[in-house]
Amino acid sequence: MAKRKKRKRSNNKISNLTNTILSILKKDRNQAFNYKQIAAKLGVNDASSRNQIIKTLAKLASKQEIQQVDRGKFKAIINTEYHTGILDLSGKGTGYIICDDFDEDVFIASNNINKALNGDEVEFYAYKRRKRGKIEGEITNIIKRAKSEYVGVIQIQKNSNYAFVVPDSTKMYKDIFVPINKTLKAEDGDKVLVSLEDWPENADSPYGKVTKILGKPGDHSTEIHTILAEYGLPHEFPYEVEAFANELDTSITETEIAKRRDMRKDLTFTIDPKDAKDFDDALSFEVLENGLYEIGIHIADVSHYVKEGTPLDDEAYERATSIYLVDRVVPMLPEVLSNNACSLRPHEEKYTFSAVFQMNDKAEIKNEWFGRTVMYSDARYAYEEAQAIIESKTNQIPAEVSLTGKAYQTDQKLADAILKLDELAKIMRKQRMSSGAISFDKVEVKFNLDEENNPEGVYFKTSKDANKLIEEFMLLANRKVSEFIGKQSPKKTFVYRVHDEPDESKLAALQNVVGRFGYKLNFKDRKSTTASLNNLLKEVVGKKEQNLVDTLAIRSMSKAEYTTHNIGHYGLAFDYYSHFTSPIRRYPDVMAHRLLQHYLDGGKSAKEDEYEEKCQHSSNMEMLATKAERDSIKYMQIRFMEDHKDEEFKGVISGVTDWGIYVEIITNKCEGMVSVRDMTDDHYAFDQDLYAMVGRSTGMTYQLGEEVIVKVKNTDLVKKHLDFNLVGKVEL
Repeated sequence: MAKRKKRKRSNNKISNLTNTILSILKKDRNQAFNYKQIAAKLGVNDASSRNQIIKTLAKLASKQEIQQVDRGKFKAIINTEYHTGILDLSGKGTGYIICDDFDEDVFIASNNINKALNGDEVEFYAYKRRKRGKIEGEITNIIKRAKSEYVGVIQIQKNSNYAFVVPDSTKMYKDIFVPINKTLKAEDGDKVLVSLEDWPENADSPYGKVTKILGKPGDHSTEIHTILAEYGLPHEFPYEVEAFANELDTSITETEIAKRRDMRKDLTFTIDPKDAKDFDDALSFEVLENGLYEIGIHIADVSHYVKEGTPLDDEAYERATSIYLVDRVVPMLPEVLSNNACSLRPHEEKYTFSAVFQMNDKAEIKNEWFGRTVMYSDARYAYEEAQAIIESKTNQIPAEVSLTGKAYQTDQKLADAILKLDELAKIMRKQRMSSGAISFDKVEVKFNLDEENNPEGVYFKTSKDANKLIEEFMLLANRKVSEFIGKQSPKKTFVYRVHDEPDESKLAALQNVVGRFGYKLNFKDRKSTTASLNNLLKEVVGKKEQNLVDTLAIRSMSKAEYTTHNIGHYGLAFDYYSHFTSPIRRYPDVMAHRLLQHYLDGGKSAKEDEYEEKCQHSSNMEMLATKAERDSIKYMQIRFMEDHKDEEFKGVISGVTDWGIYVEIITNKCEGMVSVRDMTDDHYAFDQDLYAMVGRSTGMTYQLGEEVIVKVKNTDLVKKHLDFNLVGKVEL
């Protein structure tokens, strides 16, 4: 008879078992667990481990930290009030939870994160106030992950069957474990997109699989696709969406024209950037017999082609917005619509949705009309061409601003229309500003790129009269459409673009900073606040601190968002405001078109909850697109600075922190950091009250807003870091 083999006993002690069991029971506190279920969650099955679990359960029950609800089954004892919020992680692995139940954010130490990730919706309980009077907490459950995909560099482990992906994001504090059969055969060092699949209780890292190989780090195409992938944004359309769009009937038919107001004979034109490919708005101008001006604001009728319930509409909704990166546009709609059928190109008939106003010389509206139209564009102007007409008050277009590169005379009627519209726009702008609107004309950084997308130069885009002409009439259409719906009784669901009043603490922080430059703000009431903000923005134009002050002023404002709950638009000083004028690139405008037509047809109020959810999605996607656009600018700035490593640049100190000073170069707006470790002429410490780095021995200060000379120390395209060496202060 064969002897039975003795089973080896494991004497390995399970570390931190008490806290692990409590964590398991608290996470699923409505469920009871026996020792076998806990062992399975821990991934152990030997006798020694099971005995440790049984003893620990008994010990916790005797101390009344858990309760035995059935024979051998245990639950957590809940004597704590739980809250929910959104986790905001720092690069150090600690974080704060933003929760409506508390007046301040709740600090979470790294050992209390409990596998939550940045942006997750989490459940937590708060401790009593501890050191420094701050509230602390511990995360007990992850309600909803903010994202499941991360971008990073894959590291293939030699002579093993697994790899790790090191995430690009500094807020992702763990590398991601990937079995070798889930790497898509990526090579060591490739930039990849990895999807999280699981995070076992006893695993230090989450498990994932590679879903896309993006390329080699540092390559232009790789880094642009990385930016999109980091925010979960697409870079191409699914085949079925393209196919659906290509099969649409985009012809202009007599049957459809008969359903619309025919405005093809009205003098109509577009004004857009020189390099624009889609033209979603046009203006028409007629002088009426009664002396009034009839001005049509014509917007591409995207909703005619993009019908609800189609693959095209589903894709447009998911994208919610076009994305404008430094070297490309990722459109909301396929090219057959965005650049062709819906683009109001010159000398073509198009279906439009229009807001038509009759105005007098004082820009007072005497009549308004909204509805579907058909139009014909007589001409296309670049902003520079329209600006030349406004400045010269003639119909002459100089060669240097001409779209064709040749000087020419435009039609006199068109030139006269632009001049009259400019007069009316200036009246409307003046009225808007006197009503309390804030004038944010922040300088935009643009790049001259060669054929291989290398940056050859940097230039700044500024808003002139021609830009403001278009802006004022688009604002008019957006405001009046919103008023038309918003003032109806009974109340009707609509998509509003709202902007709340600024937070007082942010305004106070703005005053602290601009006070260093000698500016003073008055926050006594809304009128004095807007007046002093406008005065500040006007005073800094052309000064070294302009971009810093503009940026800080914008950050002091609340964020504009989409919602069905109208509270007005603080920045524009409008009681009613919507987005109606850019449906080629914004989904909320498509929704506004559909709702307006529905109500013009006598329809009942749409479902508010349904549209509020769509508004929240649109706001979220707009935020992600904005972040991607900023990242692409930062990336291109670093590429530009790579070719200027031996040059000295004059810059302005744009930020001061414990770890160094941030400097923005005046000539190109590129921002980099001077590490305090590289400031070796003294031992510098951050003075929060002075917004400065102060040398302990010499008393030398480097203060926010001061001019300094820097040289490029290091450019990192992958991490999008630009590091400077400090040469010295600018001598006055």
